[in-house]
Amino acid sequence: MGKIRDILRTKGSNVYSVEPSMMVYHAIERMCEKNIGCLLIVENGRLEGIFTERDYARKLILKGKSSKTTPISELMTENPITVTPDNSIEDCMNLMTGKFIRHLPVVEGDKLVGLISIGDVVKHIIEEQKGIIEYLENYISR
Repeated sequence: MGKIRDILRTKGSNVYSVEPSMMVYHAIERMCEKNIGCLLIVENGRLEGIFTERDYARKLILKGKSSKTTPISELMTENPITVTPDNSIEDCMNLMTGKFIRHLPVVEGDKLVGLISIGDVVKHIIEEQKGIIEYLENYISR
């Protein structure tokens, strides 16, 4: 099924991140500008957490906090679950569905090297299956 590095090779390793002191309002603005569902929280080059649309809905709105006066550090998920480029796509898919998470930061040692979403995983699997189907059709038609 492949490795996470296969997804990153196609997708790229571009990651959007902010510092923990950023106000939630500005983080949501950034997410809207980039059309993304999460931001990684990085301080001094170190991954501190992840902030998702789900965090916004459940930890800010429902608790009556203000996005303009609440730093993202209060809402982020600290110590997010991470994977490495060598993790299998199947393992990541199981992790994401088992833990009900949509985004996984990809780290190599202490270095953040990418981010994958459940959409990235599904897209990769579909492309892989298309290739298998094409191969089988060619094999059968010989």
